[in-house]
Amino acid sequence: MKQGIHPDYVMCTVRCTCGNTWVTRSTKSEMTIDLCDKCHPFYTGQQKLVDTGGRVQRFSDKFGGAAQAQLAKAKAAKEAKAKKAAEEEAARKAAAEAKAAAKAKRAAEYAKKAEAEAAKKAAEEAAEAETAEATVAEAAPAEETPAE
Repeated sequence: MKQGIHPDYVMCTVRCTCGNTWVTRSTKSEMTIDLCDKCHPFYTGQQKLVDTGGRVQRFSDKFGGAAQAQLAKAKAAKEAKAKKAAEEEAARKAAAEAKAAAKAKRAAEYAKKAEAEAAKKAAEEAAEAETAEATVAEAAPAEETPAE
């Protein structure tokens, strides 16, 4: 082994939550553990409820509820995405409605223009018919001159 690169190997006092204490050697001078060979159900044969809820609580306390923060962040992102999709859908519908309104306006203008052209054409035809009748009326008396 190289000299000067390894931590000191010292006497260590180990304490269990059940109250059992023993001395061993480690790089740390003291350790606290949750289960030992005197209280673990595998070694004792007794059914002991292991406090997993306490472990989860300690984890949450240690890391400041980072998991909750991540869940809240994911929820906020999902809500923002849904809001953006709703806004895009509303904008798309508004654009479609504006396009339909413009199309209806153009159709009304076209119909009005076609109606005006039809009225103009009808007036021209009526004028032509009047002119033709007048021509026929003028020509008819000259031909039908009664011999008196």
